[in-house]
Amino acid sequence: MAQSAAFTSITSDLQRVESALLEVVPSEYPEIADIIVGLIRAGGKRVRPALLLLSARCNDYDLERLIPGAIATELLHTATLVHDDTIDQAATRRGQATINSFLPDSGAILIGDYIFAQSAICAAAPGSPAVVTVFARTLREIVDGELRQALANHRVEVSRVEYNRRIYAKTAALFAAACEIGALLSDAPDDHRTALRTYGKKIGQAYQIVDDILDFTATSQQAGKPVGGDLRHGTATLPTIIALEQKSWGDAEAQWILDVLSGVPGANADRAVAIIRESGAIGLAHGEARKLADEACAALLTLPSTDARNSLYDMAEMLVERDR
Repeated sequence: MAQSAAFTSITSDLQRVESALLEVVPSEYPEIADIIVGLIRAGGKRVRPALLLLSARCNDYDLERLIPGAIATELLHTATLVHDDTIDQAATRRGQATINSFLPDSGAILIGDYIFAQSAICAAAPGSPAVVTVFARTLREIVDGELRQALANHRVEVSRVEYNRRIYAKTAALFAAACEIGALLSDAPDDHRTALRTYGKKIGQAYQIVDDILDFTATSQQAGKPVGGDLRHGTATLPTIIALEQKSWGDAEAQWILDVLSGVPGANADRAVAIIRESGAIGLAHGEARKLADEACAALLTLPSTDARNSLYDMAEMLVERDR
C-alpha cells in the first residue's frame, strides 16, 4: 500500500511529466504564471497521469507520445479544483490558501478557464481524434456532475443512484479517461481499451468514496480543510446517506444530521459529524469502496499477466487503503 509499490516502474517518467507540466505555464502573464506554478507545485498524488502511464505500459509504451495526454489529465483535474474552490468559497486546500481566497471570484474563474484551455491543447497534441473525443466527453461529464451537485445541495433526500452519478462525474470520469487515453496512445486492442476504462471508472468511484470517508475521519490538519466539510456545505456523501438509512425519520440523531444538511441556522455540525462517525456508516462505506476496487482489478483479467497489470493492482490497493 505504500505509494512506491504502485509507482516504482514509472517514477522517472512521472518526473518527466512534472517538468513538462511547468513548461506549459504561460510566461506572458507573470502574475498568473506564479499562481499556476504554485498550484502545480502544491502537488497531490499525480494519480491521473500515473494511471495513464501504467495503462499504456500494458501495450506499446512511448513516453514522448504519452506526456501531453498525462499533462492534459492533470491540468483538467487542477482546473476543476480551482472552479470547485471558487463555487464552494473554500479558503484552503491541502493546507494552502485557495486562489479565490486572495483573488476576486472572476479572477479565479478566469484562471481555471485558462488551465482548462491549456489542458485541451495538450489533449490535442498527440494528433489522435479519439483522444480528443474522450477528453471532450469527460469535460462534459465533469460539468454535468457539478450541475447535479449544485442542484442537490441542501436536499435531505439523496438516493444512492444520484450519489453514484455524482461521484462518477466528479472523479471516476477522469480516472476512466486517463486509463482510456493511455490505452489509445499505446495502440491497445479494443478489449484492452474497454478493460482499462472499466478499471479506471471503478477505481475512480472507490477513490471518491474513500475521499468522502476521509472528510469525516481525517483531522482538519491532515485534510487541509474542516472535518465534515461536505456535510457543512449541504452535500450528502455516502457516509451521510448510509447513516440516514440506518435511522428512522423523526429519530433525534437523524434530525441533527438533517438540520445541518438542509442548512438550518444554528445547526450543530460537529454533533452531526460525531453521529455519522459513531453510526457504523464509515465502515460500511469503506466496504463499498473495497468492493469497487475488487471489481476494478477483476476487469484487468482481460489483459496479459505482466508487471504493468500488477502495478495497476497495487495502485487499486493503495488508493482504497489510503489515509489522506
